[in-house]
Amino acid sequence: MRKNIVAGNWKMNKTLQEGIELVKELKDVLAADKPNCDVVVCTPFIHLASVATILEVSNIGVGAENCADKVSGAYTGEVSAAMVASTGAKYVILGHSERRAYYGETAEILKEKVNLALANDLTPIFCIGEVLAEREAEKQNEVVYAQLAESLFDLPAEEFSKLVLAYEPVWAIGTGKTATSQQAQDMHAYIRSVVAEKYGKEVADNTSILYGGSCNPSNAKELFGCPDVDGGLIGGAALKVADFKGVIDGFKA
Repeated sequence: MRKNIVAGNWKMNKTLQEGIELVKELKDVLAADKPNCDVVVCTPFIHLASVATILEVSNIGVGAENCADKVSGAYTGEVSAAMVASTGAKYVILGHSERRAYYGETAEILKEKVNLALANDLTPIFCIGEVLAEREAEKQNEVVYAQLAESLFDLPAEEFSKLVLAYEPVWAIGTGKTATSQQAQDMHAYIRSVVAEKYGKEVADNTSILYGGSCNPSNAKELFGCPDVDGGLIGGAALKVADFKGVIDGFKA
């Protein structure tokens, strides 16, 4: 059975002290009212070791927002998958639209990152999705197919099965626009069909596909009610405990 997951992506927000305060509060809130899904917080690199220590005995997983496409060496400012894993983190977001757009991350770079993450026992949360012009040209399916195929389809089924996918309609990130639940479901079902075609129905049925595009407490329940939406990759709403808890509660009956 695939897992339902709500993962917070803090992006470049929160000082170390603010981040520690946030996860302590979140830990207490989720200990008192246990979630009906897996919960992960993905933080800036400098927070990871502190946050992982605080959440070690909790029902919350920890992830990084990125990792390098190199094992080690003279790459000033980069953080390797092994370094991420050494903090106690178990997840890493890869292929986020902001990394693709602002930092020129190509399919080939992302392939390397995925391989290194898996080699270090990290679970990649691999992001795919189209920009507004591609959606308006009705090219979203071919864009998403290419993002999957070019970075992931060299993986054997056993390795692919360790991934979490996150569909992010780029036009709905931080814009206040959200894909309708039907648009989200249609794309998630398409993604699952592509995985099934490549790796078989069993792998596809067990792959968690998260929605990442302005998901918040007011629309989480409707989105998570879609049969192929297995949770969310949450940006802005992950920065306040009450909002993040509101999204997590989208899985409550």
